[in-house]
Amino acid sequence: MNFPSDLKYSKEHEWIRVEGNTATIGITEFAQKELGDIVYVEIETVGQTIAKDAVFGTVEAVKTVSDLFMPVSAKVSGKNEALNDAPESVNTDPYGTGWMIKVELTDPSELDTLMDAEAYKALVGQ
Repeated sequence: MNFPSDLKYSKEHEWIRVEGNTATIGITEFAQKELGDIVYVEIETVGQTIAKDAVFGTVEAVKTVSDLFMPVSAKVSGKNEALNDAPESVNTDPYGTGWMIKVELTDPSELDTLMDAEAYKALVGQ
């Protein structure tokens, strides 16, 4: 299983890649494997400021629907429109083409509450 060391991870299995005051967020390889085949991603929060741990969207797999949780407080500046036609890219490339949202950080200090790759590996028993 892949645990990119340049990312931060939440206990709810979201990852965040920070570039300055902006970031990209998606779900981890572990999360997509647990969910199974992803058939739909719903994100209706573009333009909204979402608090840390609040729901920013949902992901639907063949047998379940799961909430997506914001790993840090941020304003959602965009979403991955390609997921409308290819939600399966969350399964095939969760850290690349399967990203979900772009955000502007509102409290960068919250990044310190997230796990690095080694701590996340331990959380999921790898």
